[in-house]
Amino acid sequence: MERIVFCKKYKEELPGLDNPPYPGPKGQEIFLSVSRRAWEEWLNHQTMLINEGKLNLQEKKSRAWLNGQMELFLTNGDYSIPKGFKDV
Repeated sequence: MERIVFCKKYKEELPGLDNPPYPGPKGQEIFLSVSRRAWEEWLNHQTMLINEGKLNLQEKKSRAWLNGQMELFLTNGDYSIPKGFKDV
């Protein structure tokens, strides 16, 4: 049976993740409040941010910025979109 969560991005009940996306309290929070759809969309957006921004994830500053973008994305905040990107 599919697990349903109230997704904080879409403000509706949707299928949830099968497992926390990473260990610790933040992973558990995402597991409980983010839908599979929103998480998959974040992963795609995250990849675009890393590639287009040429982020070096070995740098603590880059990881912190990306985590902030994740929060903004998942809560419908004003998250970054690479320059020139057009949603189709």
